[in-house]
Amino acid sequence: MKTGKSMEIKRTDSKAGRKVNGKKYDKGSKREEYKYKADKERSKKGNSRCEAFGECGGCQMIDMPYEEQLKLKQKECASLLKPFVRLEGIIGMEEPEHYRNKVNAAFTHDRKGKPLSGVYKEGTHYIIPVEECLLENKKADEIIGSIRELLPSFKIKTYDEDTGYGLLRHVMVRVGHTSGQIMVVLVLSSPIMPSKNNFVKALLKLHPDITTIIVNVNDRKTSMVLGDKEQVIYGKGYIEDTLNGKSFKISPKSFYQVNSVQTERLYGKAIEYAGLTGRETVLDAYCGIGTIGIMAAEKAKQVIGVELNRDAVKDGIINAKQNKISNIQFYQKDAGEFMVQLAEQGTQIDTVFMDPPRAGSDEVFLNSLSALKPKKIVYVSCNPETLARDLKYLVKKGYKAARAVAVDMFPFTGHVETVVLMSKVK
Repeated sequence: MKTGKSMEIKRTDSKAGRKVNGKKYDKGSKREEYKYKADKERSKKGNSRCEAFGECGGCQMIDMPYEEQLKLKQKECASLLKPFVRLEGIIGMEEPEHYRNKVNAAFTHDRKGKPLSGVYKEGTHYIIPVEECLLENKKADEIIGSIRELLPSFKIKTYDEDTGYGLLRHVMVRVGHTSGQIMVVLVLSSPIMPSKNNFVKALLKLHPDITTIIVNVNDRKTSMVLGDKEQVIYGKGYIEDTLNGKSFKISPKSFYQVNSVQTERLYGKAIEYAGLTGRETVLDAYCGIGTIGIMAAEKAKQVIGVELNRDAVKDGIINAKQNKISNIQFYQKDAGEFMVQLAEQGTQIDTVFMDPPRAGSDEVFLNSLSALKPKKIVYVSCNPETLARDLKYLVKKGYKAARAVAVDMFPFTGHVETVVLMSKVK
C-alpha cells in the first residue's frame, strides 16, 4: 500500500515477551499470531512492503512469503477441524496480489482542504491516506485517484464526520473480473451534487471503460458505507460478471465475493462435495444473488434459494432468468425461519448449501437446519473458529463431517475460507 510516508523498524524479539517493534503479542489470539509472525518477517527486511502496515489492520501477513502464509492457514484449519475431519489441503493463488474486485475508499481532507482518500485506521474512524494497495484492483485504485484529483475543480467538498459538513463520503468501485465492466458508486451526504453531469463527463474522459456511475445518499451518522437512496447517473446501474460459466448481475448492495478467481474454486469445491445426481431438492441458505444455487441447479432436480436481503433476491431472480435456469426459486425471508416452515410442511430437502457470515450460524438456524434433516450439508465458512463451533453442534444433532478443504480467498490477511461436507448419520 502506497501512502507516501516511511517507517523505521525496530525489533526487540524475545520468547518470554513475544515483542517485535516494541509491541507485545497475545499468544491466545490467532489474529495476534498472524501479526506477530508477519512483523518478525517485516523486521528482518527493515521495511514493510506496505507503509500502512500496523495502522489499517487489513494485511496481517503482507511481508510473509506467500507459501508461508498458506502453510500457516492450512495448519490452523487442520488443527481446528481435527476433531471432526481431515483437511484435504489448501487451494492457493498463482497470482495473489490485486485480487479485490471491490474497493471502498473513505474520503476526507487535510488542514488546507486538500482531498484525501484511504482506509480507516484499525479500530478508529481516522482515515489513513492511501494511493494504491497490493490487495486492490489496480484500475479501481486509479479511478479513485482520478476522483480525488477532480474534486477541487468542481468545488466538491469531502465529508467531515465531526462537523457533518461536506458532500463526498466514500467511493466504491466494483470491477467485473471476466467482463471488465466497472461500477463507480459516489456515496454523498446529500442528493444534490453540483455540476454532476460535467463531473461525470470529466471522469469518463479519464476512464472511458467505466460502464456505470451511481450516486448513493447516506445522510446518517453511521459506520455503514451505503445509504438507502440511489440514483443512476450513467449506464445501467449495475455490472455483470461470469463465474464458472454463469452470468451474474451485481448491484451496488449485492453481496459478491471480492476474489473472483478463488470464488470459482471455492464454489466448484462446494458443488463437487455435494455430489449432485440430478434427483435432489437443494436449499441454498444465505443465497445472496444466487451464485451457488444457480451453479448447482443444472445438477439438481430443484433448487430453493433463501436470503434476507431484498436487493440480492431481486438480482438472484434476474440471474436465474439470464442463465435460463428454470428449476430455482428465490424467497426473501430469514433462512432459519424459512427452514422451520419447510420442516413443518414436510418438505423433503436433500442437500443444504450454507454460507453464513463470519460470526457463523446461531443456534436458532442450526436447530432449524437439523429439524429439516437434509441428507447432506455443504458448509462454506469464512471463519474456521466459528466453523469448528458449528460443526460440534451439528455432530450432536446427528451429522458427521466427511470432507474438508481450505481455500485462500484473502491472501496477505489472516482470513481463509473452508468447505466442509457433512452427512446425516444413518
